[in-house]
Amino acid sequence: MANNLETFYDTAYNLTLKCGKLIKSRTSSRTKKVETKSGAIDFVTETDQEVEEILIQGLSSAFPDHKFIGEEGVSQGKQCELTDAPTWIIDPVDGTMNFVHSFPHSCISLALFVEKVPAIGIIYNPMLDQLFTARKGHGAFLNGEKITVSGINSLTDALIMMEFGTSRDPEKRTIILENQQKLMPQVHGLRALGSAALNMAMVACGAADAYFEYGIHIWDIAAGELIVTEAGGVCIDPAGGEVDRLSRRVLVASSQELANQLAKELVQFYPERD
Repeated sequence: MANNLETFYDTAYNLTLKCGKLIKSRTSSRTKKVETKSGAIDFVTETDQEVEEILIQGLSSAFPDHKFIGEEGVSQGKQCELTDAPTWIIDPVDGTMNFVHSFPHSCISLALFVEKVPAIGIIYNPMLDQLFTARKGHGAFLNGEKITVSGINSLTDALIMMEFGTSRDPEKRTIILENQQKLMPQVHGLRALGSAALNMAMVACGAADAYFEYGIHIWDIAAGELIVTEAGGVCIDPAGGEVDRLSRRVLVASSQELANQLAKELVQFYPERD
């Protein structure tokens, strides 16, 4: 499998660069075809669908026994099932709202899980030419240069990423605002890029110190988990303990100490599982 991982990675890497060119060519267009999915501000564009199709066709042609979990496929009714089989987990455009507005923080998020464990992670923001990559046991990289988390272990010194999300559920909205109000006096600052994958990438490269979110999906966080952990960070459940990748909850941090501190402070929210 180790030798095969190089082949898997090279194929995924080249397909990601190809799709990145497509996304970049359409970023500034004001004529994007936009539809809604689960709610009024949960968008999908023809570019999301096209990129996912290119990735799945390219990977399935090269590796016909591999399985797939893709955001657009699941939204159209396909089952979200993670098995021991090699499984590619795809978010073709993470940060679709940003893409719709030509705000330059959206990305391809692509991961390979083997026996339910992340083995390859790629996050690519073609607008800013940020290519984050990781293979299990080989470290994490930004544009080919090795990256590490900040190592910050105190909440009072931390820059925290958090999101408002696309759900307009009143309970979730209330909890997000409670957490915002609770954390603001305790931390250096709060930030949001509008993309779960890019928020995780910021933690991996040391530009931020922690990120948490409720309501995300496995395709939002699959690549980011490996990139963060290979950069020396941790990935847990926001209440503490092991991350459950289908729970739609995640917390990543630059250190276990910081993760534990943040988990103790958070008001919890438990979305419906995938």
